Amino acid sequence: MNRVILADNQAIFRAGAARVLALEDDMGIVAQCEDMTKLWSALESLRGAIALVASSLRPDVATLVEKARLVGSRIILVAENSEQMEEQVAQQLDGVLCRSVAGVDLVECVRRVARGQRCMQRANVTAIHSNDSVGARVRDRLTPKEMQIVALIVQGCKNKEIALQLGTKEQVIKNYLRGIYDKTGVSDRLELALFTIHHRVLAEAAAKAVNLIEMKSA
Repeated sequence: MNRVILADNQAIFRAGAARVLALEDDMGIVAQCEDMTKLWSALESLRGAIALVASSLRPDVATLVEKARLVGSRIILVAENSEQMEEQVAQQLDGVLCRSVAGVDLVECVRRVARGQRCMQRANVTAIHSNDSVGARVRDRLTPKEMQIVALIVQGCKNKEIALQLGTKEQVIKNYLRGIYDKTGVSDRLELALFTIHHRVLAEAAAKAVNLIEMKSA
């Protein structure tokens, strides 16, 4: 059994990743941490686990890796989609994933790291799964504005925060969400985040939408 610690301050992504991994017979979520203090405690008490750590927690990578090695654990860093990482930093880690990683790739990365291999996913290197007809169909049905909302939902933003970033009202976001739920066939924001993570073509479209939002706000 691969014991996994999820450390991320974005609750929706954390819950979505937990659901994806929990579906696998060889995966067990042993802790979920929303800050570094809880992560340090989890690493100490759950020795030998694989920790998925979001870069949004601002960990000191050298210190994190050193502590993990002392307790026989491995570290996979979950980087933001537009985040740039120095090669020397990446080389210290057992794995690097982008937040837009598809569910199947998340599972495969954890398995590879558990086998003692390294798994590096570069933000600027993507490979679309041509057989993901469901993800492609949903992507094509969503408007650019809806895709931006989906992207922010995956990042764990609340309706008020989304409205602020998109320059609109919270009620407008609620209205958009109803349409998004209908188009994707989900019933709430957690299922939406999980659905997006699971379908790479949709996750990549969401990542591009986030980049556009960041460019406009820069």
